[in-house]
Amino acid sequence: MKKVKLNINTKLENYPIIIGSKLINNLNSYFIKNSIIFNQCLLVIDKNVPNQLISKITKSLNKKKIYQFKFEASEKNKNIHHISKVLQILLSKNFSRQDCLITIGGGITGDVGGFAASLYKRGLNFVNIPTTLLSQVDSSIGGKTGINTKEGKNLLGSFYQPKMVISDIDFLKSLPKREIICGYGEILKHSLILNKEFFEYLKTNFTKILNLKSPFIEKAIYESCKIKKSVVQKDEKEKGIRKILNFGHTFAHAFEATLGYSKKLNHGEAVILGIVAALKFSLNKKLITSKDYNKILKHIIDARLPANIKNYFSKKDLNKILKFMSIDKKNISQKINLILLKKIGSTVINNEYNKLEINKFLRKELIY
Repeated sequence: MKKVKLNINTKLENYPIIIGSKLINNLNSYFIKNSIIFNQCLLVIDKNVPNQLISKITKSLNKKKIYQFKFEASEKNKNIHHISKVLQILLSKNFSRQDCLITIGGGITGDVGGFAASLYKRGLNFVNIPTTLLSQVDSSIGGKTGINTKEGKNLLGSFYQPKMVISDIDFLKSLPKREIICGYGEILKHSLILNKEFFEYLKTNFTKILNLKSPFIEKAIYESCKIKKSVVQKDEKEKGIRKILNFGHTFAHAFEATLGYSKKLNHGEAVILGIVAALKFSLNKKLITSKDYNKILKHIIDARLPANIKNYFSKKDLNKILKFMSIDKKNISQKINLILLKKIGSTVINNEYNKLEINKFLRKELIY
């Protein structure tokens, strides 16, 4: 599959997502083609990104004044302290609004850099170079930025669209298998909420996708981005249909927070566990048929994705999980708002359930 381009058109910004390999060797040409002209730029970099790939990026940004801020991109470091550090560099080097902040890393790096860019002088040019499969198929699209607080995940943030997204699949070769599985969780989620045909494609080709075989990995990224693009363009600020992208996430965010954002469970794994929990809850509520439920669960097991919450939690974690679910930002009342599935490719949004009902469901999951 050759280099492909998707255009995202929102009220706030129109920007391209470019997907392919060896894209970072020609960054300057993409900037010029998309009229992103600047004198200086700040690279906000996840320390895990290999140095030789960073060197390719700096080399391709010739004649630009380049500054770098490297940090350990973890949920614990996705906080106001690191936002302040980024802003301090921009202030001390007197960046103008025409200058550029470029994030190079996964979703956490994009969230931190994008949020800082939205705050600096009320909006600095922002370019996202996602380096993980999870960020290439999900967090780099749609303009959500945010940081965590002790009260919960992503409770401070803004909607701020990038000027361009460069998804170079060569970054994926440097990732551990666990990271590829995380990204696959979001790809699976996109197929379940809107595209049954894509789900069937994943069922047939998941081994090739997980092994980063071309053209299967590029097609999976492209189709996943296309689904998210269609949703984001209809609902940029998450007032309606965009909520479907949170399928599995109310459970997932609570799972992450309960474990204190530890390395025991990363975001993508939490999303897969959240999808399984939301699926089971959908079945309990007689929204989804046993046939569809079993088909999805079989695929999750065949692909060796994390499927059992008992491997991570016990009954003693129940109150903590419920506490974090009850402060989820999608809630608009004392009840917990869940996105559920009625069939492969179709969701139900704005379903509210009381804590007692969810307590009963989770208790059963954690005991049996």
